[in-house]
Amino acid sequence: MVLDSFATSIRETLRRIAGSSHIDPETIKEVSKEIQRILLKADVNVKLTLELARTLEKRASEEKPPSGMVEQDFLVRIIYEELLKIMGEESKLEIKPQTIMLVGLYGQGKTTSAGKLSKFFTKKGLSVGLIAADVHRVAAYNQLEQLSKQLNVSFYGKEKEKDPVKVVREGLKELSQIQVKIVDTSGRDSLDDELISEIKELRKAVNPDEVLFVLDATMGQQAGNQARTLNDAVGITGVIISKMDGTGKGGGALSAVASIRQPVYFIGTGEHLEDMEIFNPKRFLSRLMGLGDLESLMQFAEESDISPEEAEKTMSKLMSGKFNLKDMYEIWEKFAQPGLMRKIVDSLPINKMPAGAKIDGSVLDSAEEKLKVYRTIMDSMTFTELEEPDVINASRISRIARGCGRNEADVRSLLREYKAMKKNMKAMQGNRNLKKMLKAQFRGGDFGLENVLGEGGS
Repeated sequence: MVLDSFATSIRETLRRIAGSSHIDPETIKEVSKEIQRILLKADVNVKLTLELARTLEKRASEEKPPSGMVEQDFLVRIIYEELLKIMGEESKLEIKPQTIMLVGLYGQGKTTSAGKLSKFFTKKGLSVGLIAADVHRVAAYNQLEQLSKQLNVSFYGKEKEKDPVKVVREGLKELSQIQVKIVDTSGRDSLDDELISEIKELRKAVNPDEVLFVLDATMGQQAGNQARTLNDAVGITGVIISKMDGTGKGGGALSAVASIRQPVYFIGTGEHLEDMEIFNPKRFLSRLMGLGDLESLMQFAEESDISPEEAEKTMSKLMSGKFNLKDMYEIWEKFAQPGLMRKIVDSLPINKMPAGAKIDGSVLDSAEEKLKVYRTIMDSMTFTELEEPDVINASRISRIARGCGRNEADVRSLLREYKAMKKNMKAMQGNRNLKKMLKAQFRGGDFGLENVLGEGGS
């Protein structure tokens, strides 16, 4: 995942802050230098990094913690607030009839993003139409047409037409009764004069409500120049950061967003059309820093058609550390979406967990990949074995393996991962702050930074 290295490093820095006995000037300088190193390693713009570090040092040295907040938590809050400036403002996305024009260079994911946007607005109950204004890239027309068929949305394009302005004008007329019209424009390998001239003409012809810049999350420092040039040419109103599931550094894309002072509307989180989520900078940064994001967790649950009561009951079992294989089966039944178990873990406040409470990411990945296998294995278990996994010995393992058509190694793997997850969840059991946040969220209360940083946070 993009920014994984950033997340790992920043969480380790926060753990050191939490473990320090006192925040003195020397500690502040060390933290500032560490934040600089982390940001530069993530490919964040040098000027932006230095400005952030200077502000962080100044605030940490001059400001005093509010009543009831310890200085360690106050320093974490300052870091959070300064990093949040890089993430940009929260978008004011409106779910209403509109025309959206996508711009960006070749290979950034514009056409795929057009499909994901179509999926998003269709789920919101709006009719959607795609217009193929990319007349230069080979197969762009066919790709968008196939996406429209797959999504069952309207489509307009002229395969052999070389004038994108003509295509757009005819398309807008043809799809006039469609509520959301999405125009997929041409890209290039670089921002040449021809591309700039073309998108300016298209901007006039389309007269869009939104001009969304599609930017690959793995882009480096050149992303900033691209963003500024396109913004000057057509007036970008928002950004879609694609390929957030990749392995790039990610800081270049965030720096580009900060340079044009426009909000990120969506982030692409995978290859599938449903792998796109509305970007909330506060919640995104909270997850990166390990401060938790139970609001997103509840949103995932709602999208899974899980009632708040079911979600509360399931999470309570999970957090108790007392669950058995039967409970595990029920959890997997309810949270069987790809990536959701990782989202659950990412939504928990890592920096407030007791020492030793750590979820191994490889265990989660393996659990998702083997989910169907494991559920098949559990279907071959008796009620007693599901209720009391400790009774499962070598002979039972052999019988279970034969009954489900798997090998004994698969059965043993299931048991090992179940025990590892149970152990890690049990380590969190005594965290009263975490329990309080869970209760507040299930009651419908707000989950903000103050809940993570203490009673006096804001």
